[in-house]
Amino acid sequence: MAETGILYIVATPIGNLEDISFRAIRILKESSLIAAEDTRQTKKLLNHYNISTSTLSYYEHNRFTRIPQIVNHLNTGKDVAVVTDAGTPGISDPAYKLIRAAIETNARVEAIPGPSASITALVASGLPTDRFIFEGFLPHKKGRKGKLERLASIDATIIIYESPKRIQRTLKDILEYIGNRPAVIGRELTKMHEELIRGKVSELLSYFNRNTPRGEFVIMIGKDDPNVYF
Repeated sequence: MAETGILYIVATPIGNLEDISFRAIRILKESSLIAAEDTRQTKKLLNHYNISTSTLSYYEHNRFTRIPQIVNHLNTGKDVAVVTDAGTPGISDPAYKLIRAAIETNARVEAIPGPSASITALVASGLPTDRFIFEGFLPHKKGRKGKLERLASIDATIIIYESPKRIQRTLKDILEYIGNRPAVIGRELTKMHEELIRGKVSELLSYFNRNTPRGEFVIMIGKDDPNVYF
């Protein structure tokens, strides 16, 4: 049986293009194909580091056709690097479905570690890091209330991703179903307008009622225990 290629899961910068490892650059150069969530976004990174590897779009809505193509590529013995728009593939994106398909065909999978918005925000937040839960994006409708109510009983820092269009609604829901806890919002992390906004949930909601939300957000909700902050 011919040896398959390697599927590399390559973490890329979440903002500042300097936040990439030497190994990631080498893998992107040496792979025969890069599967990218948005090839236009990825090209900015590739051009910055003079990487000429061919790219192929891979995202949620084309995965049914792209996964077989990428797996066939691996089956010819050629390596493929998968990247997301920013950060680590497989976190709140469809990369894990490609990874599962590669594993099922006995392809080797290697992760090239690097940036992640959730971890970057968490370690700078000042909230407890001994235990945390990552929820990604909340459901827009069905299951939203139930999920928030379940999160209220978890003894951990809660991490949620959100867009500028829904940040105010989400903060209102957090206030209603989880409570007015200590919280931190990370905005535009590692970019020119990076901001960490700290306060109670009600204070953060007031902030965005006064200031137009811009950029992508990481919301972190602290434990409901004042003793852990001292």
